[in-house]
Amino acid sequence: MADQAFVTLATNDSYARGAMVLGKSLRNHNTSKKLVALIGPQLSEPCRAVLRRIYDEVRLVDVLDSGDTAHLAMMKRPDLGVTFTKLHCWTLTHYSKCVFMDADTLVLQNIDELFDREELSAAPDPGWPDCFNSGVFVFCPSMETYGKLLQYSTEHGSFDGGDQGVLNGFFGNWATADISKHLPFIYNLSSIAIYTYLPAFKQYGGNAKVVHFLGKTKPWSYTFDPKAKRILGSVEDATSHPTFLLDWWVLYSSAVVPMLQEQYGDQPFHSGCVEFQCTDMVTFESEQGMSSSSDTQALEPLLSSEERKEKWEQGQADYMGMDSFDNIKRKLDTFLK
Repeated sequence: MADQAFVTLATNDSYARGAMVLGKSLRNHNTSKKLVALIGPQLSEPCRAVLRRIYDEVRLVDVLDSGDTAHLAMMKRPDLGVTFTKLHCWTLTHYSKCVFMDADTLVLQNIDELFDREELSAAPDPGWPDCFNSGVFVFCPSMETYGKLLQYSTEHGSFDGGDQGVLNGFFGNWATADISKHLPFIYNLSSIAIYTYLPAFKQYGGNAKVVHFLGKTKPWSYTFDPKAKRILGSVEDATSHPTFLLDWWVLYSSAVVPMLQEQYGDQPFHSGCVEFQCTDMVTFESEQGMSSSSDTQALEPLLSSEERKEKWEQGQADYMGMDSFDNIKRKLDTFLK
């Protein structure tokens, strides 16, 4: 339907890469809805051009210089700048219903059925299930709602410092009012939750429709070898299931990087792919004191002993990297010798 749309937000070139992959994943799974990208003024022109090829509408939003009610609200709560930018999605009143998706999500199946849900429908947050995760939610654009959200933000702020705290405060009865507004977790499968409840992931993970790469390390933060179909770098905090992370990179390297190459031309840019940016990888590896050969070992994050201990206590050991069985065994063998 022409008056329904998937909406995302990219405030810089890094998140724009995520938005490109998200848009491509929606297209690949044959969505019948429009695609809208809200972008910040920091985005480079090549990234804007690629987004315009993928999305039906690319709209610049800048609450700092907009001169509208968001600007006035910003004067009172400058700490909520990015939050106010995200709330702009409610101003898309030429659409009757939308689904907002963070740029660090990836669609695995067609999810057009989400438009059968009402505002505000969302999946529970894995960290505190009585709150919803604002990475995927169904909403109805409305200037009235937009104004009320800004007013709520300025009066109450955000308990977590971001949009999720604001939205959970505003839609405060989500946990108890209407179970039909609770989206199944498969529509916002947090990569963090995979290792905190592995048996459930084994049971239900195959039905996942959207994966959300939560945490500080995003998919575009890694380096990828397209020929070997291999991620070069340990999956920090074990927060990203390797299959999903590989899916993201295969789509990015095959469908997005060629478009970026067209836009950048002879200008250098960091694609994150060894095949396209060998010099970047060699430089990075030399800084790490590593070889640039094809059998490069996984790059290990530089964590202190205290940081590693804390992650172990939180159940976030790096099972695929430095805390893998092979590495632990090697360490023990060295110690015993």
